[in-house]
Amino acid sequence: MPQIFRLHTKGRRVWLIVNPGMHFPIPLETFLTLICFVYLLFTFHATQSNIEVGMKKQSSNDPGDASPERRSVEELHSLSLRILQHANLGSSISDFLRQITGILLDFTGCDVIGIYTADDLVNYYGEAARVREESFTFDVMKPGVEEGNGSSSNVDVSDPLIQKVLLGKMESSSRYMTKKGSFWIGDVKDIPDDFIATGQKPPGDKASPSTEYNSLTLIPLMTAGENIGLLQMKSRQVNFFGEKDIEFYEGIAQTLGIALVNESTQAALRERVKELSCLYDIARISVQSDIALDEVLQGIAEILPRGWQYPEVTHGRIIYDEHSYSTSDFQDKWQRQIEDILVKGEKRGVIEVAYSMEMPELGEGPFLEEERNLLDAISKQVARIIERRIAETDRLKLQDQLRHADRLATIGQLAAGVAHEFNEPLGNILGFAQLILKHEGLHGDVKCDIDKIVTASMHAREIVRKLMLFARQLPTDKSRIDLNQVIEEGLLFLETRCSNSGIDLVRSLAPDLPEITANRAQMQQVLVNLIVNAIQAMPDGGKILIITKATGDDISIVVKDTGIGMSDDVKKQLFIPFFTTKDIDEGTGLGLPVVHGIVTSHGGTIKVHSTVDKGSSFEIRIPIEGSGNIEGNINETAD
Repeated sequence: MPQIFRLHTKGRRVWLIVNPGMHFPIPLETFLTLICFVYLLFTFHATQSNIEVGMKKQSSNDPGDASPERRSVEELHSLSLRILQHANLGSSISDFLRQITGILLDFTGCDVIGIYTADDLVNYYGEAARVREESFTFDVMKPGVEEGNGSSSNVDVSDPLIQKVLLGKMESSSRYMTKKGSFWIGDVKDIPDDFIATGQKPPGDKASPSTEYNSLTLIPLMTAGENIGLLQMKSRQVNFFGEKDIEFYEGIAQTLGIALVNESTQAALRERVKELSCLYDIARISVQSDIALDEVLQGIAEILPRGWQYPEVTHGRIIYDEHSYSTSDFQDKWQRQIEDILVKGEKRGVIEVAYSMEMPELGEGPFLEEERNLLDAISKQVARIIERRIAETDRLKLQDQLRHADRLATIGQLAAGVAHEFNEPLGNILGFAQLILKHEGLHGDVKCDIDKIVTASMHAREIVRKLMLFARQLPTDKSRIDLNQVIEEGLLFLETRCSNSGIDLVRSLAPDLPEITANRAQMQQVLVNLIVNAIQAMPDGGKILIITKATGDDISIVVKDTGIGMSDDVKKQLFIPFFTTKDIDEGTGLGLPVVHGIVTSHGGTIKVHSTVDKGSSFEIRIPIEGSGNIEGNINETAD
């Protein structure tokens, strides 16, 4: 058989594809509603056919009965059709019960029509009453009906009579019961004592549904052999209901049961569509890499209300790392659902949904169990979004560090070339100047000028030496040294300067620190350069803390100060030769580059943490066993 059509799903649409090449897009929710409607329409026609056959059979058995109690098949069809039409309007359960109880109130002439729905998630009760004018009340109750459990709703499920009808525990042999499990009586005062003895009548009139009414009918709403609710009909008139009326209303109850299933299915479908739409909108905003994480979290907080039962009174809030993102006027006193945000197993915040109005108690306070699952899914999605943003930030930071390391390596090669080029002419200048000084009879002014040449040449030679050290071009003679002892020796030259500058020099040196393989003089230079740097960062005095400790296979040296700190722009250029923020007479811009060169030549790393107006911290790690002149082991940061 040739293929006539086929279905294809794409995104939130179902495509009906008819050969050859005709495509009809149908929204997913519309497609599912059509399927439900076709199924219910088929079930309705099958049910009505059975009812019609039964009524015709009754009519043929008693052709002479023209009682006004008998309802026509046409009326049954008409009323059933109206009920099903309302079930397919897509209205809320409260609006549906309002419409149906009003229709039945007008059709039956009763004083009260009540419909109770019972399922595993949430129970509803709608009641239309004829007082001075028609009124309607609506209640939402926790699921489950068990004997002995009370309720504050308009239908008293603690009433043994109502309970037994709902649970199907009434004695079918009673003359007040029909074969289909319905209870009806023309005057509640006529219930005999033996019926009371069975516990099937409420004690006295307390909480009884018959307190103000004489005629009472309770019809279970059955679908596929399962009781899904109850139709309650009451009238002040004695003997208001007849036997044929009850049979007719039992047929209506079957249609009403189908309608309630349809309404419940559509309501559940609408909730699922809202939840999926909420997740879809969150996913869509999360992939926008051009917006900041703060904007993403704020956008998600504003999307949250769309996925809950009552979006018009729902508010959302996300708290992440003590930053809050919420819809307007979010208040902690409201009824809330809360879920933790776990990023790599660590709690980093919470996600909350709240109702600004008090709502009926359901599965979890006023919230459905499905909404708890939705909130859990959203919290995991938010955590994944944060993890991706953190990973992206770390990737960019690593790329920046690699570029910085490459730049330093390039500068080091350039510095080494420059130093080599300067060494020869500088050596000639210094050598000839020193030879001139050995001549006797030099005029005083000439000798003074030659001394200046020698001094300047020595200074230039020191700069060249530092450049060679930065470029790791000088040989390093390494041995096993005690780092604590090296630090103490280096501090002897700096304690007086610190004291004169109003700076407290505090040591926190780990006892029994393992020895390391390093160049003693270069380690002292590292310490001196860092402390001099700290002193210059505290013109008004402060505190310098020196810490040593063993961390695994490394020795850690930390130098902290309480100085002026550094901006991010300054931190990015710290290790570039000749970069300095000091005055011309205070530094050449080679102190930290030399430190960097020495540390990396020992296979170590240097990290910098600094905050403006709060101080800086330099952490150096040197391998205990040493590493020789290892290239590419640069890991400086500027956090």
